Formats: sequence, structure tokens, C-alpha cells
Amino acid sequence: MREKAPVVRLVRADATVVCERCIVAATPLRRIKGLLGRSALEEGEGLLIRPTSSIHMFFMRFPIDAVFLDRELVVKKVVRDLDPWRIAFARGAKAVVELRAGEAVRRAVAIGDRLRLEDA
Repeated sequence: MREKAPVVRLVRADATVVCERCIVAATPLRRIKGLLGRSALEEGEGLLIRPTSSIHMFFMRFPIDAVFLDRELVVKKVVRDLDPWRIAFARGAKAVVELRAGEAVRRAVAIGDRLRLEDA
């Protein structure tokens, strides 16, 4: 039986929640699958992919916001409304958080924000 992927809460240093239910994709299979096969992300839901410095949106059905993080979980780049069939990357990034399109603006995620993981 397959083990369920860990789910964490992603919180900014000022205690603002960036993602309530963030699935951690840290194994090769989970990183490859990503959000493929999904029709949408619900509000408050996301996917933390690590390690990675790039993502692709091939075969995706919906746009997302991509938040690229360094090793210390500091935001390096925010790509808003990334459409299907596009690619995004950030030099020096070690992880990316995929959020529902519009969530990065709604939650005021900005370059330089320091994030932390908490148990969901």
C-alpha cells in the first residue's frame, strides 16, 4: 500500500498563512505527477515540490500561481497565472509551491518573504 504524501501548512514569518493544505511532493514519482490529472486546486490547497528549480504545465487543465523558494524557504520569484503548456523557472530556487491562480496576489506573497512549514 502506498504511503500518503505529507500535508503541511505554509506560513509567512508574520504568521500569515500562505497555504492551508500543502501536499509535499518530495519523491521522484510525486514530483513527476505533480498536479497532472487534477481539474483544479481548491482554495487553500497547494503542492510543494522539492527539490526543483523549474516546473512545466504540459497537459495541465488550469492555470496556477508558482512561488519559487530558496533553500531557506525565502521567496525568490512569483509567477502569477501560469497557463497550461508553459514553463517557469527561477535560478537558485530549491522548491516551488503551486497555488490556485490568484492566490499569490490574494495572500500578498512577495519576493523576499520568509516562509516556514507547520503541521497541517
